[in-house]
Amino acid sequence: MTTRFDLSRTPLREVNHALHAGGLAGEFVIDGPLGAHSVAVGVNAPVKITVNGHVGYYAAGMNQQAEIIIDGNAGVGVAENMMSGTVVVKGNASQSAGATAHGGLLVIEGDAAARCGISMKGADIVVGGGIGHNSAFMAQAGRLVVRGDAGDGLGDSIYEARVYVRGTVASLGADCVAKEMRAEHLEELAGLLKSAGFCDDDPASYTRYGSARELYHFHVDNTSAY
Repeated sequence: MTTRFDLSRTPLREVNHALHAGGLAGEFVIDGPLGAHSVAVGVNAPVKITVNGHVGYYAAGMNQQAEIIIDGNAGVGVAENMMSGTVVVKGNASQSAGATAHGGLLVIEGDAAARCGISMKGADIVVGGGIGHNSAFMAQAGRLVVRGDAGDGLGDSIYEARVYVRGTVASLGADCVAKEMRAEHLEELAGLLKSAGFCDDDPASYTRYGSARELYHFHVDNTSAY
């Protein structure tokens, strides 16, 4: 059974309230978002939700279990603090996509703007195009895959997240370095690309980036720099 909502006639508060109902099941379609903010936030049920159009800030934020497809572009903070489930953006995403996300899979088929995956804590993010500056800033865990280019400051102050980029990187942030692509990384990347629907990419064409682990500990010899 598919339930449809039209945001041109039904207030967003009512739609989100319906998506928070206990025992939620089935499929849902949201028409006419017209850039509305906070569409389909806080869903915690194994349902499928399709949003037909562009959305504003924080769409699909705090998602758990649900499969949410946005057939358009997404504003700031799409899938912010996602815990599990899948969020797919068919177009482009603005800043801070997947910020602080703990789990689940975020797929952006187009480009993502600045600060993609900042402070991510275990989620997987796959971007079909390029990403903007300061992406993966302080990323603690999880994987970020970029099929295009990356802007300045990639992985600044990164912890144990892994970043895979097929294109060029404008510059690396503090403590972020290129690393060897071993067999387990090629296998991991192939699985991520497949799960995001990009099966034709050669994992060997990507470069892996991660932490040099130089910022983990305070060094007394560097006191003047603090």
